[in-house]
Amino acid sequence: MLQAIILVIAQVTVLLAVSPFLAGLIRKVKARLQLRRGASVFQPYADLAKLFRKQPVISTTASWVFTATPYIVFASTISAGLLVPTFISQTPMNFAGNIIALVYLLALGTFFLILAGLDAGSAFGGMGSSREAIVASLTEPAMILSIFAIALTNGSTNLSTIVHKTALLEGSLTDPSPHLMAFAALFIVTLAETGRVPVDNPATHLELTMIHEAMVLEYSGRYLALLEWAAGLKLAVFLSLIANVFAPWGIATTPAPAAMMIGVLVYLAKVAALAVVIGIIECMFAKLRLFRVTDLLGVAFILGLLGLLFFYILRS
Repeated sequence: MLQAIILVIAQVTVLLAVSPFLAGLIRKVKARLQLRRGASVFQPYADLAKLFRKQPVISTTASWVFTATPYIVFASTISAGLLVPTFISQTPMNFAGNIIALVYLLALGTFFLILAGLDAGSAFGGMGSSREAIVASLTEPAMILSIFAIALTNGSTNLSTIVHKTALLEGSLTDPSPHLMAFAALFIVTLAETGRVPVDNPATHLELTMIHEAMVLEYSGRYLALLEWAAGLKLAVFLSLIANVFAPWGIATTPAPAAMMIGVLVYLAKVAALAVVIGIIECMFAKLRLFRVTDLLGVAFILGLLGLLFFYILRS
């Protein structure tokens, strides 16, 4: 029991600590590729500290939904992170749910964020909420299908079981075609769910392009800090999912201190490498027009579906 509590605290600490770093690393990579010096990779930590010290300004038309949303989004994202293995394959919260629970915990935060965008009464908030609803309705099925393609190979929808079996090389790497399609689908979903280029651009507030930024435009102070931190946590959760479901090498399969220390170091290296890839993509591609985003997410859904079909074809 004590070991499980320690592991939960350790996983929460790792996720909370690494999420601002990932955002700062992406910004640094983009700056370097654009021949700029850029801010330090630790700048997001300073930004969060500054926002927590500021007094929030709340619209007179806002209800309890507006003030409760930052806490709900932050809590649901942390809860989702406890279901995803990071540095150890058997997470202490693996009994609490599987891929379905993960998807709906993330959807809970998205739902309240959409409500908060509408609750503030601003035109930008309503516009961002409507766009986010479209994106979320298309990304969730693609995400479930991509993980199911891996779950069928391992005979379980529990993420800890999937990662543990893959780490022990129990046949999860014998079907490369479904895995590659599922990987491509989940990577597209990651870009969409975390508001990255080419689906959204977190570095702009242009009316015709913003989605996530439009919903949080009315927030300030500690509320904005919680939402920004939750967005970084969501990115860390998705990168952890990609790194450990498709490449769980180096992850600790036992709770031995030495194995977990190596697991933390390897985990940081893998998510940092994925963050660098995202930064490179954001410099290579422009943001898609809104009506083209649905086409991209449709491709992700088709890739996830093909991964399932190829699994049955190869096993027949």
